[in-house]
Amino acid sequence: MKKRTAVVSVGALTLLVVAVALGLRPGNDPVAAQQPTPSAVNVNGPAVARLGNQLVTPDELKALLATVAPEVREQLRGNRGALESWIRSRLAQKAVLEQADAQGWRQRPEVEQQTRAATEQIVFRDYLQSVSQVPADYPSAAELQQAYEAGKSGWVTPPMYRVSQIFLPVNDPQSLETVRKQALELSKKAQAAPGDFAALAGPGDVSDTGLQPLQQLVPEVRGAVSRLKVGAVSEPVQSAAGFHLIKLTEQQPSRVATLDELRERLTLALRAQRQEQIAKAYLEGMLNTATLSIDGAVLNKVLEEKL
Repeated sequence: MKKRTAVVSVGALTLLVVAVALGLRPGNDPVAAQQPTPSAVNVNGPAVARLGNQLVTPDELKALLATVAPEVREQLRGNRGALESWIRSRLAQKAVLEQADAQGWRQRPEVEQQTRAATEQIVFRDYLQSVSQVPADYPSAAELQQAYEAGKSGWVTPPMYRVSQIFLPVNDPQSLETVRKQALELSKKAQAAPGDFAALAGPGDVSDTGLQPLQQLVPEVRGAVSRLKVGAVSEPVQSAAGFHLIKLTEQQPSRVATLDELRERLTLALRAQRQEQIAKAYLEGMLNTATLSIDGAVLNKVLEEKL
């Protein structure tokens, strides 16, 4: 049976881990601020998961998915393990908060101080964002083209490689030499008849990476791929997991990405830059219109005190 095997690095999974981690970082929980109070939660209603009195509702899961980029959202939808990991972590977090509330932890002076500071930051950030909105038609086609031309030297894409492989796993040290011999035999057959590469899999699994930059391939594989010509098959490449037989099926040279390829990313970057400029001007305007005075003596006294 053919099966996709990990030739590329776990870049996609990294995105998933980052998305899930957002739910675990203090102050950056994408759904915590939207949690209903315990009295408002219908404990008899539908829930994705439950742990004692705690539960993760469908709305809470939807809130998580709404916070991530569309492509990451699709990966999360298709990765049950990552979603279930987030759910377990979220339930554990809620259980800890329940214990803390039972002990009056929110009323501790240092916690209240941090809560006020966090609230001020949220209000400040949200209000400043509301008064620094970027016009809907920004950037114009001309501004986008100008930004593209100005940064053209940075739009170079690396060479891209498409690789097929036959992977033979080494499940235990005792089987290493046996698998090595199998890999050598397959390599000779594949080099003699590259067109029959997929049919030669036999005891191994066949996979296709799609077009990838060299740095996204497994480190042990990179050197072999960089030396191959399109259509050629490598000698067996050993990694920690087993042996890889590599066939380079396609290669694209380095090139400058087109404006169409960069349009969405460049538009978002320009809008973020413009919003930052508007916000900065707004803050400077606040200082210019206010009566600002700094008492140097009082300031020095504070700085001289040991905290």
